Amino acid sequence: MVAKISSGSSIYGALAYNQHKVDNGHAKVIFTARMIEPGDGVYDIGICMRSFEPYLQANRRTEKPVLHISINPDPNDKLSDEKLSEIAGTYMDQMGYGDQPFIVYKHEDINRHHIHIVSLRVDENGRKLDHNFEKRRSMDICRALERQYSLIPADQKWRQEGAPLRTVNYEKGDVKHQIANVIRPVSQSYHFQSLKEYKTLLFFYNIHAEEVRGEVNGKQYRGLVYFALNSRGEKEGSPFNASSFGKSVGITALEKRMEKSAEIIRRGELKEHSKKVITFAMKSHSDRSVFERELAKNGIAVVFRENAEVRIYGVTFIDHEYKAVFNGSRLGKEFSANVFNDLFNTKQQEKQSEHELPQSYERAEDLRRENIIESLGSLFSVLLPEQGNYKDDNYEFAWKRKKKRRKYRRKA
Repeated sequence: MVAKISSGSSIYGALAYNQHKVDNGHAKVIFTARMIEPGDGVYDIGICMRSFEPYLQANRRTEKPVLHISINPDPNDKLSDEKLSEIAGTYMDQMGYGDQPFIVYKHEDINRHHIHIVSLRVDENGRKLDHNFEKRRSMDICRALERQYSLIPADQKWRQEGAPLRTVNYEKGDVKHQIANVIRPVSQSYHFQSLKEYKTLLFFYNIHAEEVRGEVNGKQYRGLVYFALNSRGEKEGSPFNASSFGKSVGITALEKRMEKSAEIIRRGELKEHSKKVITFAMKSHSDRSVFERELAKNGIAVVFRENAEVRIYGVTFIDHEYKAVFNGSRLGKEFSANVFNDLFNTKQQEKQSEHELPQSYERAEDLRRENIIESLGSLFSVLLPEQGNYKDDNYEFAWKRKKKRRKYRRKA
């Protein structure tokens, strides 16, 4: 059994994620503690918000008071709702959250049934609860629960899949091993439909994948090589052939993964979470940096590609919660690059019309880039890496691209 612990700032986002599953018949509430009991027995977002609100209002200085935990038994463990409720209650008690309000959802949308727990890290007086050595304590509790309920022990591979992926750090050495620890689980767990989407995902972990073609002894070959990237997004060291990591990260296996992902994504379930979150952020946040921070709060990273005229011509979304990568146009015409270009440019023009020319154009650009990096670092369910340059074929990421200085002259 593996437990994954996340913290965040939006209780609504955590509840909405689970409620979306409930609304689509893929999840249900199986247990609650210290929650307001609804008259009709339905724990919707409104009643849950009322239960958590007094704690959040009392919060003193905790920036991420929301606790979101997923507990994943082995797929071969067949547990009743009653047993899962007992496990959730025991886990929360032993972690020190037993006196907190919390709600337990059972997810049934995949073969591996598992539970999600939404709670808070602050008590009724607004004080943050002790979370020292949290991951170590959680692992020890999971091992004890496996013994108590005769569950199948989590082997080393299963535990590693439940742990956050670490960004490749070239300076630390053993680069091949670092790259392997990212590309193997990513290629198996994320859904993507093109090599470009796969490469965009790897960039967040300081890895660059490059397709190579050639001819040996009269035979054509096609393959992949992987590079480590430094903090500036530049390739460092020698490339590693995909074959040195195993067949699962080679071009043939990835193309099969793309075909399978395309079929799964066509069913619509993976898209719905992303579309719902993005649509809400677009309607309420037409400022680009605020839009990106709103997505980050809900586990979604966004990458914009711009040309020399700073026009957005490409957009990719990475839903880390549902482990899916989408080019904007795949989600629908309303998420295409042109739509975002118009949305953000309109907002920028409104700002500039309110004031005269900014005193420091370069400083304004620097602040925007810092906001983007800060927003991407706030994802609640995955550890995102430091950002850097990323140049691939005919595009590069917007936040680090060198821009030509523009000169403004006041009209006489």
